[in-house]
Amino acid sequence: MTATDRRFLFLQGPHGPFFYRLGRMMAAAGADVLRVGFNFGDRAFWPDRRSYLAFDGPAEDWPATFRDLLTRRQITDLVLYGDTRPVHAAAIAIARKAGLTIHVFEEGYLRPHWITYERGGANGHSRLMQMSLTSIRAAVARSDIDLPDAAPHWGDMAAHMVWGAIYHGLVLAGGRAYPGFRPHRTLSVAQEFRLHLRRVMLMPLHRLERALATTRILWGGFPYHLALLQLEHDASFRTHSPFGSMTEFLALVLESFAAGAPRHHHLVIKAHPLEDGRAPIAPEIRRLADRHGLQGRVHFVRGGKLARLLAHAQSAVTVNSTAGQQALWRGLPVKTFGAAIYAKPEFVSTQPLPDFFANPRRPDSHAYRDFRRFLLGSSQLTGGFYSMGGRRRLLRRIVDRMLAPLDPYDQLAADNSAAPGQQLRLVGGADQPGLANASLFR
Repeated sequence: MTATDRRFLFLQGPHGPFFYRLGRMMAAAGADVLRVGFNFGDRAFWPDRRSYLAFDGPAEDWPATFRDLLTRRQITDLVLYGDTRPVHAAAIAIARKAGLTIHVFEEGYLRPHWITYERGGANGHSRLMQMSLTSIRAAVARSDIDLPDAAPHWGDMAAHMVWGAIYHGLVLAGGRAYPGFRPHRTLSVAQEFRLHLRRVMLMPLHRLERALATTRILWGGFPYHLALLQLEHDASFRTHSPFGSMTEFLALVLESFAAGAPRHHHLVIKAHPLEDGRAPIAPEIRRLADRHGLQGRVHFVRGGKLARLLAHAQSAVTVNSTAGQQALWRGLPVKTFGAAIYAKPEFVSTQPLPDFFANPRRPDSHAYRDFRRFLLGSSQLTGGFYSMGGRRRLLRRIVDRMLAPLDPYDQLAADNSAAPGQQLRLVGGADQPGLANASLFR
């Protein structure tokens, strides 16, 4: 099937103009493109009114509306950012039964400076969750993919914050036009907007605070372990972790550190770069440190760059943050608790957490390098959603990847199969019907 036979339906995307730019390039390739918007922010970031469809009804009407849209518009492909927000989860379930190809974007598994493109699902719903290291190594056995170093910072951070504030401001300003819209997070749109705006305004103060905290740690001369926090409202934490809140995770980490770590070791707790204060992280850390007799041994760093702290750390512990891969790339022992695409026994420790802090076991670095090569040759694309330069780098490659008949993982396996012309299909999750059944909509 050629691009002219494809009809792409876009749902919600990253904050900013990336989805609109992608839709324009997909149309230039010959495909039909439509966008469903659920609020005024979606509408503002999709200027072409001819291809924009507003859904302003109640949430319970969405599944029926979506089914009707697929049939009337003969949709062959579904495009969305993240697969867990309610409108996306409902759409994916329906689209999968209808035989559509489902294109899922996410932040990079190897961030910074990469994004994730998969088919069918991402994070805990990714095909990677079922793939064995043996099949992954077979797929890259004949590959000469380069292994660039992990970049020391997330290049789109400031732009990400600004676009987030603009988006939520637009959603708030145009709320009357979409009376049925409900945010997929627990806070109201007004609360989200205030938090985004506050974070942008406090950036200079937080930058100074980070610099002072990092300097004290690096000049302290003590061994330390890193606890890498995540956003409590992030989909990978809410959907794919055993904790109900980040404070639950902190309670386990500090209790285990007090029980197992040598007395001269310290614990450095690093917040997510986009942490906005909705979770009481700093006061909870102080309370738990006092409770477990860890005064002077626990340090809190508010976001910022990770590379300098990783360079001198003894280990890293996280729920299922993608930052765990930066630690693995540097050969650090890593302990995880939630479902993560890299949480394979060859990489992450299976020790109880107190034992991990006492004597952390290192990963199989050779195995992890093969896993990283596999990601770089398949689902990880250089670029970003939020900055102009990042979007340009990404758009140069993504359209061809989306129009390809095979998903990124099977494509890599086929490209590097031992026998010319033979396709090696990787095990992992149900195959996506996708293009083979697209004639259903003709």
